[in-house]
Amino acid sequence: MGDRYQLAKMVDAARRVVVFTGAGMSTESGIPDFRSPGGVWSRMKPIYFQDFVASEERRREAWTRTFSGAAGWVGAKPNAGHVAIVRLVDEGKVEVVITQNVDNLHQDAGVPEERVIELHGNAAYAKCLSCGERHELADLRGPFLEHGVIPACRVCGGLVKTATISFGQPMPAEAMARAEEAAVACDLFLVLGSSLVVFPAAGLPLIAKRNGAALAIVNREPTDQDGFADLVLHDEIGSVLGAVVAAR
Repeated sequence: MGDRYQLAKMVDAARRVVVFTGAGMSTESGIPDFRSPGGVWSRMKPIYFQDFVASEERRREAWTRTFSGAAGWVGAKPNAGHVAIVRLVDEGKVEVVITQNVDNLHQDAGVPEERVIELHGNAAYAKCLSCGERHELADLRGPFLEHGVIPACRVCGGLVKTATISFGQPMPAEAMARAEEAAVACDLFLVLGSSLVVFPAAGLPLIAKRNGAALAIVNREPTDQDGFADLVLHDEIGSVLGAVVAAR
């Protein structure tokens, strides 16, 4: 409990907290870590971006996976950790939430969309790869399942893909720039449920630390950046954040 109390004191003392969430944030909602045994990539091979673009067969396979729910990325409910983050956002303590997750759970919990920076995109909707037009999955489901129509953009006719960042697809430049700016400006960078092995996203805690922020990491397993952190808790996120909020 001492470490939880210390984290609560760090949050209380901070003026600009940035929260950074990884797969461990969502496992408490029943979404498996896609890199772990039993996760998505241990059950099916990823479809690389260049293959999606080049092959109608691969596009059809990708959309079949999407509408079958095989990846398990959407449809879960926010957990106690998500709710606690909303509380800290509402209090003005947390400035932005940077997430590696694609499940939309921060927004579902109540964090305003403009306060969430998604580094790996979002599986809850689709976008045109040419013009960027947003397409809702509900509008694409019927034509695909009933008639086998592979989604195309209603505006420009371009290829439509779920708004996740696939292997081989460039990281979203605007989101990364916003995330780096937030890391530079914060005074507490709070990592929740990330193993901190996927770069460039994993470089954000170090950017924050180099610019004078305190660094706290809550993750069930050790990370390569534990040695740089001011506080490390190998614990469940929901219970830790619940204690932090209760102590305020």
